[in-house]
Amino acid sequence: MKALQLSVVLSLAFSSLTFADESRLDSYLSGLKHKEFEYQYEKNEAESSKLRDSWIAPLQLNYSYSRSKPYTDEQINQNAAIKMDQPIFQSGGIIYGIKFANASKRYSNYTIDVAKRKMIKESVGILMQIKQQELRIKSQNLRIKNAEINLAQKKEEYLNGQLDSGFLDNAIIQRNSVIQALYDMQTAKEKLLNSFKVLSDLDYKSATVPHLALISAKDFLEHNIVLKQKNAEIQKDRYSKNVAIAKYLPRVSLTAGYNWSKSEGQKFIIAGKPIDNSNELSNYNYGFRVSMPIDLNTFRDIESAKIDFLKAEVVAEDKKRELKALFNQVLHNIENSDKKIALSNENRELYTKLLEDTKKLFEAGYKTEYDVETLTNSLKIQELETKIYAMDKQLELLNLYEMYVNEGK
Repeated sequence: MKALQLSVVLSLAFSSLTFADESRLDSYLSGLKHKEFEYQYEKNEAESSKLRDSWIAPLQLNYSYSRSKPYTDEQINQNAAIKMDQPIFQSGGIIYGIKFANASKRYSNYTIDVAKRKMIKESVGILMQIKQQELRIKSQNLRIKNAEINLAQKKEEYLNGQLDSGFLDNAIIQRNSVIQALYDMQTAKEKLLNSFKVLSDLDYKSATVPHLALISAKDFLEHNIVLKQKNAEIQKDRYSKNVAIAKYLPRVSLTAGYNWSKSEGQKFIIAGKPIDNSNELSNYNYGFRVSMPIDLNTFRDIESAKIDFLKAEVVAEDKKRELKALFNQVLHNIENSDKKIALSNENRELYTKLLEDTKKLFEAGYKTEYDVETLTNSLKIQELETKIYAMDKQLELLNLYEMYVNEGK
């Protein structure tokens, strides 16, 4: 496709803002939204560390203390023990487990990044739509002025007997129609403002709309955060498969233990004489243990893990194809917007020439002030239409920006 071969550069700026400037991009989200994402990153860090060190077996510590008085003297018993059963070899399972934990962390971080980018895109998109709606409202006010001029002209012509009431009635209907359309635009703007306030702390009046330009298909796919997420998922599932295999292979564990007990007040009566049986004992043990599970579901479990890995590869490839289609669609939509802009520019040139000629005819007495004002408004409308179509292009490019990360390059 010809559009796919366009080689262009992508930049996001207030004047010099780039995609690498995440702190500036973050300004589009509210403080509460940032706090939510911070907690998600922190939780992911904690969960990943827990998973990474899960191969380290916990030490089992036990202590008990009891007092009793079955006879005349009080008896005290104390027991303490520490036990260790630590795997030191799992046929590669320990190494793959650590790699799986690290891959899971990367995948989860990308998942959070994708959600954050989506929300930033939504906030920026709403801000663009607000600015675009303001342009539409300005344009609609000019249309209302032209409709009022047309109504005034029709009223004069009707009163002078030059038109019947049907033309005047149509002029009234047209004026009411454009005014009602203005009310709808104002309502739509209020809805956008409410949505923007939910996502951002910025004042929309002073907030600057970013400027976006096109990106090549190669860069879009190479620096695509969604594809990075999918690739991280492939790595995660690859190590998960290896962990599943190692789970059913031989493992070696070090075992050790230490026991201590102490009793006080233990007495026995032998031949009428009390004998103190209080004592304090301790012992230890250490060694190693070799184990290997024999499970009916071994091959099913391994096969399931392999399928997850193969599926992740297919999903990543399918997502890449989907993103190529998205890129082509965005380019197609931009081309249509460019056509509208070109048409609007042609209309501007036409209205500019007509306005110059009409002003001359007005000075000569052949045209009315109504004609001059109507063409002046029409020219302004075309100028606003050009800006509206340009904003349509920016909104289309946001679909690419949402997933584009140039990693500071």
